[in-house]
Amino acid sequence: MRTVIQRVRHASVTVEGRITGQIGPGLLVLAGFAPTDDTRSLDWMARKIVQLRIFSDEEGKMNRSVQDVSEQVLVVSQFTLLADARKGNRPSYIGAAPPPIAIPLYEQFVGMLEQLLGQPVPTGEFGADMQVELLNDGPVTIVLDSPE
Repeated sequence: MRTVIQRVRHASVTVEGRITGQIGPGLLVLAGFAPTDDTRSLDWMARKIVQLRIFSDEEGKMNRSVQDVSEQVLVVSQFTLLADARKGNRPSYIGAAPPPIAIPLYEQFVGMLEQLLGQPVPTGEFGADMQVELLNDGPVTIVLDSPE
């Protein structure tokens, strides 16, 4: 599993002119799933994201997590995170899980985040052509791969 985590002032995702998810201050998480991902890797990633200390404390140091500051998380599926562009000019997506595998992983991951945060987690729409709008805060952007 690979994620791109962005601290945002606000973010939204739109599909065919309708907003499917939006948040105020918090984290935008772009999530890509591999065929080898399992409950253990999803749990590790969800816990890492909610505990990642990338929000400022009173002294201006990044010392607080999204849980600590009670902010929101927006999750958007993005299979292109697992692209391999080392050879040629057309990326290969063979490392990304196909929809029958990726959709249940995505849904399980969102559910884990909801459990850990104790609040609903807005999302994009799996497999749709989405427009993601955000105001990056900092900017703070972190790429995170599961241990496997």
